[in-house]
Amino acid sequence: MGGIFLFKTAFRSLIGNGLKTWLNVFVLSISFVLIILLQGILKGWSTQAVDDTMKWEIADGQYWQSKYDPFDPFSLDSSTVEIPAVFKKNIDKHLIEPELISTGSIYPEGRMQSVLLKGIRPDQKLLKIPTEKLISQAPLSGVGGSEIPVVLGDFMAKQTKLRMNDVVTLRWRDKNGTFEAADIHVVGIFKTSIPTVDNGILWIPLDRLQQMTLQPNCANLLIKSSLIGVQNVKGWDFKDVTNLTASTMLLVKTKSIGTSFLYILFLLLAMLAIFDTQTLAIFRRQREIGTFIALGMTQRQVVWHFTLEGTINALLAFALGAVWGTPILFYMVKYGYSFNMDASEIGVPMADTMYAAITPGLVIGTMIFILVVTAAVSYLPARKIAKMNPTDTIRGKVQ
Repeated sequence: MGGIFLFKTAFRSLIGNGLKTWLNVFVLSISFVLIILLQGILKGWSTQAVDDTMKWEIADGQYWQSKYDPFDPFSLDSSTVEIPAVFKKNIDKHLIEPELISTGSIYPEGRMQSVLLKGIRPDQKLLKIPTEKLISQAPLSGVGGSEIPVVLGDFMAKQTKLRMNDVVTLRWRDKNGTFEAADIHVVGIFKTSIPTVDNGILWIPLDRLQQMTLQPNCANLLIKSSLIGVQNVKGWDFKDVTNLTASTMLLVKTKSIGTSFLYILFLLLAMLAIFDTQTLAIFRRQREIGTFIALGMTQRQVVWHFTLEGTINALLAFALGAVWGTPILFYMVKYGYSFNMDASEIGVPMADTMYAAITPGLVIGTMIFILVVTAAVSYLPARKIAKMNPTDTIRGKVQ
């Protein structure tokens, strides 16, 4: 007795259950679409976060001075060293961009707020930060020869209540420990999804910050272009994209584990309904089982019949999920979902609009997973049939 016959009889029996079947199928279709949607959003988030981090902050990687620690502000002084001559050629070609980091304080509206000063060349091309606005025609004679041009992120501007063309006092300390002060001029405000180039940061022309801190030709880190290879230079450790985005990927992985409980809950509800339906069917349809055996089906084939009957729930769920889920998934891929909050406030690299990344591998993998789970849940109660006595089954007297 062929597999096509078993499939047809299983399908007819399943459809004959009426509303109960379609309720199981609908709940299972929710799990199907939900798994794809949540995993697609998380995948889209991770891809978008890494791409944005590369565009706004790290390019193809960074050289860190060996004593530099981004989580330790006290390491800034010891890690500020002269840029090695081996990098000069690529720096002149704008294939490597030096970055000098220092600390300071600003006084907007009479309040004191600590800031991180980051010096970068105004004509750099590796990052999306609008540093071209830092180009000033004013002479750089002396520390306070002119107002210092700065650009800052949108979140930083909100926190400090600074607007375009505002002037505010900045105080910093040079390498000798002497405090200096000058006015800064806000020449640009940009919007980014990367908190580490926005929160508490003022971007200043590199040569100006070097002059202010009395540290000519010095930097803490170097940003590398993808057009050149990695050089091994003593005292400078190269951090690739994987290393620099590890914390973001860990955050996405943690969120993935958390959201998995949601669709697992729906999947368990669907599996419980299928298991319950199959268990009751085996005990209520004993005469039908006996008839199958009398017609020449072996007990093994009857087991497969009921296993297929439960598994077809998944196939119907895929069809139903494709009908109502495809428009939702298409919308999330093309238009995404906009949040009513700025993710920079919580220090998370997340764009205002989140797009799902739905791949054929994700869809096929989800289908196989649900199909295997459904088949296993359908097979467990069907094993009872193998223990039935064919004679008692026909008579409907199996206990």
